[in-house]
Amino acid sequence: MSSSEAANESSASFQNIPATYARIKRQYQQTLDRVTPYVLYRWIGTGVTIAVFELRIVLAQGWYIVCYAHAIYLLNLLLAFLQPKFDPSLQDDLMADELEEGGEEEVRSPLPSSRDDEFRPFVRRLPEWQFWLSTTRATLISFFMTFSAVFDVPVYWPILVMYFCVLFVLTMRRQLQHMIKYRYVPFDWGRKTRYGGASNK
Repeated sequence: MSSSEAANESSASFQNIPATYARIKRQYQQTLDRVTPYVLYRWIGTGVTIAVFELRIVLAQGWYIVCYAHAIYLLNLLLAFLQPKFDPSLQDDLMADELEEGGEEEVRSPLPSSRDDEFRPFVRRLPEWQFWLSTTRATLISFFMTFSAVFDVPVYWPILVMYFCVLFVLTMRRQLQHMIKYRYVPFDWGRKTRYGGASNK
């Protein structure tokens, strides 16, 4: 009798695992939904988290490879945030193919430019929400990695700093050249104001 009761209790505890997981997942999603509208406060919190992580690296004088991987990942996220969802170089190739086949001559680019009269919002490859969420998750994971000696690989950190700076400059220069070549601006603050002013006339 006691062995069957123990078996029933263990099977009941195993059945509770999916329900507990679903409840935790639902609470996590509700928390994310609550903080969604507070963009400034979200980014301030993430900035503080990054500052605490960097302070941990400086004070502990270790885990430089974790910090370097974190910085490279954030640079990758920033690039995806600044890039359009639809690659204009691919659009140019498609338009050229269409012209060769006798298609329309005037095909408008999906990217907003300063010479357009019509307001078209910039559609990012990585939306702001995903950028924030990925940045915060990566920072928290990196921070907790600094409490394990397994990830404290001995490296000469000035080389990593120099390499990251060179990589950052080259990547941003290429991104700026891409923006100039295809005449798009990844921020539309001024465009919204101008568009609203034009509609009042």
